[in-house]
Amino acid sequence: MKILMINHFPLEGSGSGTYTRNLAVHLKELGHEVRIVLPENSDDFKEPDGIGLKPVYFTPSDQPGAKNGSGKTVDDPLPFNFPCFTSHPRSIMTFGDLSVEQLGQYTRVFKEAIAEEIETFKPDIIHGQHVWILPSLAVDYDIPLVLTAHGTDLMGFDKWPELRPYAQTAMDACKAVISISKDNCVLIEERFPKDKDKIVMMRNGYDPSIFYPEKQNVEAVMARHGVEKKEFENKKIVTFAGKLANFKGVDVLLEAIKLYEDKEPATITLIVGDGDERDKLHKQAEDLGLKSVRFFGNVPQAELRCVYNISDVNLVPSRREPFGLVAIEAMACGAPVIATNQGGLPDFVNESVGGLVEPEDPVDLANKIIEVLQREDKPEFRDWRKQIADYARGHYAQDKIIEELDELYRKAVK
Repeated sequence: MKILMINHFPLEGSGSGTYTRNLAVHLKELGHEVRIVLPENSDDFKEPDGIGLKPVYFTPSDQPGAKNGSGKTVDDPLPFNFPCFTSHPRSIMTFGDLSVEQLGQYTRVFKEAIAEEIETFKPDIIHGQHVWILPSLAVDYDIPLVLTAHGTDLMGFDKWPELRPYAQTAMDACKAVISISKDNCVLIEERFPKDKDKIVMMRNGYDPSIFYPEKQNVEAVMARHGVEKKEFENKKIVTFAGKLANFKGVDVLLEAIKLYEDKEPATITLIVGDGDERDKLHKQAEDLGLKSVRFFGNVPQAELRCVYNISDVNLVPSRREPFGLVAIEAMACGAPVIATNQGGLPDFVNESVGGLVEPEDPVDLANKIIEVLQREDKPEFRDWRKQIADYARGHYAQDKIIEELDELYRKAVK
């Protein structure tokens, strides 16, 4: 089967990008041909083996994590950065920031790119990431359309009413819409009540070739990020990985760090990621007088695996998280996870892998971090990291889930 995927973001730096890459790689392993239409603001990116990419180029701006490319010439990039629902490590432009002229340019170039792929690749099915603008540009070709609602698109639906017709057009045309969590199902039904029969629940998956338990030299990992041994020696390592956006709740985490960093056990907290809240969070950490916090910025996924493997606990303090793939990836490396009792996280985070806390509650978060760190030192938790990794591998590895998607495609093309 020939599958054309359309995503609003590059393959790295966002949950939907990682999701798209994972699906493409594993669909190829099942024998399918896959191509992806997506935005890029750099020509310095890696194509997954055997997956064809059709990038639409944008101009990077002076913002956190922006890349300037490798020096090659890109013909006619759009004169602005690619838009996001909140922010992306390589763009802080939102869909709401687009002028009427920019929106017109955005839809025109993507419509041309999609039309070209349909003409040359001749896909059997189109899989649109997000119930949003880009899949709505592919509805006039009599090709079955499947969507995945990632949650941030539903936030966009609420935030920008003027863009809702694009989402509705895509939803009207699709054969099915994949929901990545129980909470997401509710949100989809509320916004598209007449399309609720199209919803298919399908859990998100991680790539087990990237995230797995691996013995790491803690000193070497820390040294790569400029952290000296005296800063982490005899301390527990607490981590956060994700976009530095308001809904991720990193500001709440910083308040919690103030409460736990001087308590037993002693800790160092690593914040991995970038985004539009970066400067604000740096200032908050400084104002709070936090002594054992290090901001690592963005790292490649292979390096993120190293960070998870040295982590004693990983945190997902989101105000609302549609799914929380970073939590699964951390668990796949054996790291216990503490997450908020919101969105898709309660679907798979519980006391057996760490625990849940209330959002917006730094006291609850701090207390839970201390409890989990102390739990790890007890004899009955000797094999806990292996049990956590086995749970993730058995239930959320992409190769365990991909056949469900394959079956959905086959039903859609009948």
